[in-house]
Amino acid sequence: MTVQKLPMVKAINESLRRALAAGPKVLVMGEDVGRLGGVFRVTDGLQKEFGDERVLDTPLAESGIVGTAIGLALRGYRPVVEIQFDGFVFPAYDQIVTQLAKMRARSLGKVKLPVVIRIPYGGGIGAVEHHSESPEALFAHVAGLKVVTPSNAGDAYWMMQQAVTGDDPVIFFEPKRRYWDKGDVDPGAAPLPLHRAVVARPGQDLTLAAYGPMVKVCLDAARAAAEEGRSLEVLDLRSLSPLDFDTLQTSVEKTRRLVTVHEAPVFFGAGAEIAARVTERSFYHLEAPVLRVGGYHSPYPPSRLEDTYLPDLDRVLDAVDRALAY
Repeated sequence: MTVQKLPMVKAINESLRRALAAGPKVLVMGEDVGRLGGVFRVTDGLQKEFGDERVLDTPLAESGIVGTAIGLALRGYRPVVEIQFDGFVFPAYDQIVTQLAKMRARSLGKVKLPVVIRIPYGGGIGAVEHHSESPEALFAHVAGLKVVTPSNAGDAYWMMQQAVTGDDPVIFFEPKRRYWDKGDVDPGAAPLPLHRAVVARPGQDLTLAAYGPMVKVCLDAARAAAEEGRSLEVLDLRSLSPLDFDTLQTSVEKTRRLVTVHEAPVFFGAGAEIAARVTERSFYHLEAPVLRVGGYHSPYPPSRLEDTYLPDLDRVLDAVDRALAY
Protein backbone atom coordinates (compact mmCIF):
# COMPACT_ATOMS: atom_id res chain seq x y z
CA MET A 1 0.00 0.00 0.00
CA THR A 2 1.32 3.41 -0.92
CA VAL A 3 1.24 6.61 1.09
CA GLN A 4 -1.40 9.02 -0.17
CA LYS A 5 -1.89 12.71 0.54
CA LEU A 6 -5.59 13.07 1.34
CA PRO A 7 -7.87 15.64 2.94
CA MET A 8 -9.20 14.49 6.29
CA VAL A 9 -12.70 14.02 4.88
CA LYS A 10 -11.37 11.56 2.32
CA ALA A 11 -9.19 9.81 4.88
CA ILE A 12 -12.23 9.09 7.06
CA ASN A 13 -14.16 7.96 3.99
CA GLU A 14 -11.40 5.50 3.09
CA SER A 15 -11.22 4.28 6.67
CA LEU A 16 -14.96 3.61 6.78
CA ARG A 17 -14.72 1.84 3.41
CA ARG A 18 -12.00 -0.43 4.79
CA ALA A 19 -14.04 -1.13 7.94
CA LEU A 20 -17.15 -1.99 5.93
CA ALA A 21 -15.18 -4.28 3.65
CA ALA A 22 -13.57 -6.05 6.60
CA GLY A 23 -16.77 -7.52 8.00
CA PRO A 24 -20.54 -7.64 7.44
CA LYS A 25 -21.31 -6.61 11.02
CA VAL A 26 -20.05 -3.05 10.49
CA LEU A 27 -22.87 -0.62 9.66
CA VAL A 28 -22.89 3.10 8.89
CA MET A 29 -25.99 5.00 9.98
CA GLY A 30 -27.18 8.59 10.08
CA GLU A 31 -29.09 11.41 8.48
CA ASP A 32 -28.28 11.67 4.77
CA VAL A 33 -25.22 9.41 5.01
CA GLY A 34 -26.39 7.14 2.20
CA ARG A 35 -27.64 8.59 -1.06
CA LEU A 36 -26.25 12.08 -0.34
CA GLY A 37 -23.01 10.86 1.19
CA GLY A 38 -23.34 13.16 4.20
CA VAL A 39 -23.44 16.94 4.30
CA PHE A 40 -19.63 16.99 4.31
CA ARG A 41 -19.43 13.99 1.91
CA VAL A 42 -17.62 11.92 4.52
CA THR A 43 -19.65 8.84 3.52
CA ASP A 44 -19.74 9.61 -0.19
CA GLY A 45 -20.08 6.48 -2.34
CA LEU A 46 -20.34 4.02 0.53
CA GLN A 47 -24.02 3.17 0.08
CA LYS A 48 -23.54 2.58 -3.63
CA GLU A 49 -20.67 0.21 -2.88
CA PHE A 50 -22.08 -1.66 0.13
CA GLY A 51 -25.84 -1.30 -0.25
CA ASP A 52 -28.58 0.34 1.78
CA GLU A 53 -28.62 -2.43 4.39
CA ARG A 54 -25.04 -1.59 5.40
CA VAL A 55 -25.14 2.20 4.91
CA LEU A 56 -28.50 3.38 6.21
CA ASP A 57 -30.24 6.72 5.85
CA THR A 58 -32.14 7.29 9.10
CA PRO A 59 -35.01 9.56 10.16
CA LEU A 60 -34.14 12.96 11.65
CA ALA A 61 -34.18 11.62 15.20
CA GLU A 62 -30.85 11.51 17.00
CA SER A 63 -32.21 9.69 20.05
CA GLY A 64 -33.69 7.05 17.77
CA ILE A 65 -30.47 6.72 15.79
CA VAL A 66 -28.36 6.09 18.89
CA GLY A 67 -31.03 3.89 20.51
CA THR A 68 -31.19 1.75 17.37
CA ALA A 69 -27.39 1.51 17.30
CA ILE A 70 -27.40 0.27 20.90
CA GLY A 71 -29.90 -2.42 19.99
CA LEU A 72 -27.85 -3.47 16.97
CA ALA A 73 -24.69 -3.63 19.07
CA LEU A 74 -26.49 -5.90 21.54
CA ARG A 75 -27.11 -8.26 18.61
CA GLY A 76 -23.47 -8.34 17.58
CA TYR A 77 -23.25 -5.48 15.07
CA ARG A 78 -20.71 -2.64 15.07
CA PRO A 79 -22.66 0.51 14.15
CA VAL A 80 -20.87 3.70 13.16
CA VAL A 81 -23.36 6.49 13.77
CA GLU A 82 -23.12 10.01 12.38
CA ILE A 83 -24.56 12.96 14.26
CA GLN A 84 -24.83 15.46 11.44
CA PHE A 85 -23.66 18.48 13.47
CA ASP A 86 -22.30 18.86 17.00
CA GLY A 87 -25.29 20.79 18.32
CA PHE A 88 -27.66 18.05 17.18
CA VAL A 89 -26.28 15.46 19.62
CA PHE A 90 -28.21 16.61 22.67
CA PRO A 91 -31.50 14.82 21.90
CA ALA A 92 -29.39 11.64 22.02
CA TYR A 93 -27.47 12.60 25.16
CA ASP A 94 -29.76 10.58 27.41
CA GLN A 95 -29.27 7.42 25.33
CA ILE A 96 -25.50 7.95 25.29
CA VAL A 97 -24.87 8.63 28.97
CA THR A 98 -27.54 6.43 30.60
CA GLN A 99 -27.43 3.41 28.29
CA LEU A 100 -24.41 3.34 25.98
CA ALA A 101 -21.88 4.40 28.62
CA LYS A 102 -23.31 2.27 31.43
CA MET A 103 -24.12 -1.11 29.87
CA ARG A 104 -20.71 -2.72 30.29
CA ALA A 105 -20.53 -1.81 33.98
CA ARG A 106 -24.19 -2.66 34.53
CA SER A 107 -23.63 -6.16 33.12
CA LEU A 108 -20.33 -6.66 35.01
CA GLY A 109 -18.49 -6.77 31.68
CA LYS A 110 -20.69 -9.39 30.04
CA VAL A 111 -22.25 -6.96 27.53
CA LYS A 112 -20.13 -4.88 25.19
CA LEU A 113 -21.43 -2.07 23.01
CA PRO A 114 -18.96 -1.37 20.17
CA VAL A 115 -20.71 1.75 18.90
CA VAL A 116 -18.82 4.65 17.27
CA ILE A 117 -20.58 8.01 17.30
CA ARG A 118 -19.06 10.41 14.77
CA ILE A 119 -19.61 14.09 15.57
CA PRO A 120 -18.32 16.88 13.29
CA TYR A 121 -17.55 19.63 15.80
CA GLY A 122 -16.16 23.10 16.28
CA GLY A 123 -16.42 26.37 14.41
CA GLY A 124 -14.64 28.16 11.64
CA ILE A 125 -17.04 27.35 8.79
CA GLY A 126 -19.45 30.28 9.09
CA ALA A 127 -22.41 28.13 10.08
CA VAL A 128 -25.69 29.03 11.78
CA GLU A 129 -26.71 28.29 15.38
CA HIS A 130 -26.22 24.71 16.69
CA HIS A 131 -23.64 23.94 13.99
CA SER A 132 -20.39 25.01 15.68
CA GLU A 133 -20.44 23.61 19.21
CA SER A 134 -17.57 21.96 21.08
CA PRO A 135 -19.25 19.61 23.59
CA GLU A 136 -16.31 17.24 24.09
CA ALA A 137 -15.91 17.91 27.84
CA LEU A 138 -19.51 16.80 28.46
CA PHE A 139 -18.71 13.34 27.11
CA ALA A 140 -15.20 13.08 28.57
CA HIS A 141 -16.80 13.58 31.99
CA VAL A 142 -18.94 10.44 31.53
CA ALA A 143 -17.31 7.19 32.67
CA GLY A 144 -17.71 4.37 30.16
CA LEU A 145 -17.14 6.44 27.03
CA LYS A 146 -13.93 6.82 25.09
CA VAL A 147 -13.53 10.28 23.56
CA VAL A 148 -11.04 10.90 20.75
CA THR A 149 -10.39 13.59 18.16
CA PRO A 150 -7.83 13.56 15.33
CA SER A 151 -6.09 16.70 14.12
CA ASN A 152 -4.85 15.42 10.76
CA ALA A 153 -5.75 13.03 7.96
CA GLY A 154 -3.35 10.25 8.92
CA ASP A 155 -4.63 10.10 12.49
CA ALA A 156 -8.24 10.34 11.31
CA TYR A 157 -7.76 7.25 9.12
CA TRP A 158 -6.16 5.08 11.78
CA MET A 159 -8.11 6.31 14.79
CA MET A 160 -11.36 5.46 12.99
CA GLN A 161 -10.06 1.95 12.30
CA GLN A 162 -9.20 1.50 15.96
CA ALA A 163 -12.52 2.92 17.13
CA VAL A 164 -14.54 0.57 14.92
CA THR A 165 -12.61 -2.56 15.91
CA GLY A 166 -12.63 -1.82 19.66
CA ASP A 167 -15.23 -3.20 22.05
CA ASP A 168 -16.12 0.04 23.86
CA PRO A 169 -18.31 2.96 22.79
CA VAL A 170 -16.28 5.75 21.23
CA ILE A 171 -17.29 9.37 20.71
CA PHE A 172 -15.29 10.36 17.63
CA PHE A 173 -15.07 14.14 17.31
CA GLU A 174 -14.11 15.29 13.81
CA PRO A 175 -12.85 18.90 13.52
CA LYS A 176 -14.97 20.04 10.62
CA ARG A 177 -12.83 23.02 9.64
CA ARG A 178 -9.91 20.62 9.16
CA TYR A 179 -11.89 18.31 6.84
CA TRP A 180 -10.18 19.78 3.77
CA ASP A 181 -6.64 19.96 5.18
CA LYS A 182 -4.45 17.40 3.42
CA GLY A 183 -2.03 15.04 5.09
CA ASP A 184 -0.17 11.78 4.53
CA VAL A 185 -2.20 8.60 4.95
CA ASP A 186 -0.32 5.29 5.00
CA PRO A 187 -2.76 2.34 5.06
CA GLY A 188 0.14 -0.04 5.59
CA ALA A 189 1.65 1.70 8.60
CA ALA A 190 1.61 0.49 12.19
CA PRO A 191 -0.69 2.95 13.98
CA LEU A 192 -0.02 4.50 17.37
CA PRO A 193 -2.17 3.33 20.28
CA LEU A 194 -5.54 5.08 20.07
CA HIS A 195 -5.13 7.00 23.31
CA ARG A 196 -1.48 8.02 22.99
CA ALA A 197 -0.59 11.71 22.81
CA VAL A 198 2.16 12.68 20.36
CA VAL A 199 4.68 15.47 20.14
CA ALA A 200 3.71 17.27 16.93
CA ARG A 201 6.67 19.67 17.23
CA PRO A 202 9.49 19.38 19.76
CA GLY A 203 10.56 22.38 21.81
CA GLN A 204 12.33 23.44 24.98
CA ASP A 205 10.76 26.58 26.46
CA LEU A 206 7.04 25.82 26.84
CA THR A 207 4.47 23.14 26.01
CA LEU A 208 1.33 23.91 24.03
CA ALA A 209 -1.19 21.11 24.63
CA ALA A 210 -4.05 20.96 22.14
CA TYR A 211 -6.30 18.60 20.25
CA GLY A 212 -8.45 18.53 17.12
CA PRO A 213 -8.81 21.87 15.34
CA MET A 214 -6.43 23.78 17.62
CA VAL A 215 -3.34 21.70 16.89
CA LYS A 216 -2.79 23.55 13.61
CA VAL A 217 -3.18 26.91 15.39
CA CYS A 218 -0.58 25.85 17.96
CA LEU A 219 1.83 24.69 15.25
CA ASP A 220 1.45 28.08 13.57
CA ALA A 221 2.10 29.76 16.93
CA ALA A 222 5.22 27.67 17.47
CA ARG A 223 6.57 28.67 14.06
CA ALA A 224 5.87 32.34 14.78
CA ALA A 225 7.53 32.09 18.21
CA ALA A 226 10.61 30.47 16.65
CA GLU A 227 11.18 33.67 14.67
CA GLU A 228 11.63 35.41 18.03
CA GLY A 229 13.98 32.76 19.38
CA ARG A 230 11.41 30.88 21.45
CA SER A 231 11.18 27.09 21.26
CA LEU A 232 7.65 25.79 21.82
CA GLU A 233 6.73 22.14 22.05
CA VAL A 234 3.31 21.25 20.57
CA LEU A 235 1.58 18.23 22.06
CA ASP A 236 -1.34 16.71 20.14
CA LEU A 237 -3.43 15.02 22.83
CA ARG A 238 -5.56 13.02 20.32
CA SER A 239 -7.64 11.46 23.10
CA LEU A 240 -9.53 13.12 25.94
CA SER A 241 -10.84 10.01 27.67
CA PRO A 242 -8.59 8.38 28.55
CA LEU A 243 -6.04 11.20 28.40
CA ASP A 244 -2.33 10.42 28.13
CA PHE A 245 -1.09 12.26 31.21
CA ASP A 246 2.25 10.42 31.15
CA THR A 247 3.31 11.94 27.81
CA LEU A 248 1.97 15.30 28.96
CA GLN A 249 3.95 15.09 32.19
CA THR A 250 7.15 14.20 30.35
CA SER A 251 6.76 17.22 28.09
CA VAL A 252 5.93 19.65 30.89
CA GLU A 253 8.79 18.51 33.09
CA LYS A 254 11.11 19.20 30.17
CA THR A 255 9.77 22.65 29.23
CA ARG A 256 8.53 23.65 32.73
CA ARG A 257 5.64 25.68 31.34
CA LEU A 258 2.26 24.69 29.92
CA VAL A 259 -0.50 26.43 27.96
CA THR A 260 -3.61 24.43 27.07
CA VAL A 261 -5.61 25.39 23.98
CA HIS A 262 -9.09 24.32 22.87
CA GLU A 263 -12.05 25.84 21.05
CA ALA A 264 -14.51 24.97 23.81
CA PRO A 265 -15.10 27.53 26.57
CA VAL A 266 -12.30 27.76 29.11
CA PHE A 267 -14.77 27.54 32.01
CA PHE A 268 -14.95 23.87 33.13
CA GLY A 269 -13.21 22.85 29.89
CA ALA A 270 -10.71 20.08 29.28
CA GLY A 271 -7.90 22.51 29.99
CA ALA A 272 -9.03 22.80 33.61
CA GLU A 273 -8.61 19.05 34.22
CA ILE A 274 -5.24 19.11 32.47
CA ALA A 275 -4.06 22.07 34.55
CA ALA A 276 -5.14 20.42 37.80
CA ARG A 277 -3.56 17.07 36.98
CA VAL A 278 -0.27 18.61 35.82
CA THR A 279 -0.12 20.71 38.97
CA GLU A 280 -0.62 17.58 41.09
CA ARG A 281 2.00 15.59 39.20
CA SER A 282 4.62 18.19 38.34
CA PHE A 283 4.24 21.06 40.81
CA TYR A 284 7.93 21.34 41.62
CA HIS A 285 8.90 21.36 37.96
CA LEU A 286 6.64 24.26 36.97
CA GLU A 287 8.14 27.73 36.63
CA ALA A 288 4.78 29.36 35.82
CA PRO A 289 1.11 28.58 36.43
CA VAL A 290 -0.64 26.53 33.79
CA LEU A 291 -2.52 28.93 31.52
CA ARG A 292 -5.61 28.16 29.47
CA VAL A 293 -6.73 29.50 26.09
CA GLY A 294 -10.20 28.75 24.76
CA GLY A 295 -13.61 30.05 23.85
CA TYR A 296 -15.62 32.42 25.99
CA HIS A 297 -18.28 31.32 28.48
CA SER A 298 -21.13 32.33 26.23
CA PRO A 299 -23.33 30.76 23.54
CA TYR A 300 -21.52 30.38 20.24
CA PRO A 301 -21.92 33.69 18.39
CA PRO A 302 -23.29 34.42 14.90
CA SER A 303 -20.85 33.51 12.16
CA ARG A 304 -19.71 37.07 11.52
CA LEU A 305 -18.36 37.18 15.10
CA GLU A 306 -16.80 33.72 15.32
CA ASP A 307 -13.32 34.98 14.43
CA THR A 308 -13.47 37.06 17.62
CA TYR A 309 -14.76 34.12 19.66
CA LEU A 310 -12.37 31.42 18.46
CA PRO A 311 -8.82 31.19 19.84
CA ASP A 312 -6.31 32.34 17.25
CA LEU A 313 -2.58 32.81 16.82
CA ASP A 314 -2.50 36.09 18.75
CA ARG A 315 -4.38 34.73 21.76
CA VAL A 316 -2.13 31.71 21.95
CA LEU A 317 1.02 33.84 21.68
CA ASP A 318 -0.31 36.24 24.32
CA ALA A 319 -0.63 33.30 26.74
CA VAL A 320 2.88 32.19 25.79
CA ASP A 321 4.20 35.68 26.58
CA ARG A 322 2.48 35.67 29.97
CA ALA A 323 3.80 32.22 30.86
CA LEU A 324 7.36 33.06 29.83
CA ALA A 325 7.23 36.33 31.81
CA TYR A 326 7.21 34.48 35.15
